[in-house]
Amino acid sequence: MAVFKQRDDEPETFQAGGDRVNTIIGKDTTFSGTLEVSGTLRVDGVLKGEVNVSDTIAVGPTGQVDANVKTKNAVISGSVKGNVHATEKVELQAKANITGDLTTKALVIEQGALFHGNCNMQGTSTGTPGHVKPEMARPANQVKAQLETTEKVR
Repeated sequence: MAVFKQRDDEPETFQAGGDRVNTIIGKDTTFSGTLEVSGTLRVDGVLKGEVNVSDTIAVGPTGQVDANVKTKNAVISGSVKGNVHATEKVELQAKANITGDLTTKALVIEQGALFHGNCNMQGTSTGTPGHVKPEMARPANQVKAQLETTEKVR
């Protein structure tokens, strides 16, 4: 019997949230070093060092990443200590705990997520990082007044 032979009815990769996951760091696994992944990486265990992922890194609720991460997309439910550079999108889910700086085009933070660090949004609609269109830049009291007026109309 061949231990590593793939069965005909067995998928080549796992499905997780619609993404094909071809590399998994399991719940009881610890990896230290530089990890290069072509495709999607799911982390449910402990990962320390440097991580480069060509597509998406998904850090599960039990996942602990103590590393600088370079990726296209990041979906984080667990703990990350280190800087995350995502060329497209970072999603911090409700139980996420991030300590480090984020660099990304798009950022989604669910209520309950903890984020300690700085965020640099690159590739804004004007094409210049950090640039805010003048019509969008308004003092907070103007925004509050506009919200109060809207509530009175209802």
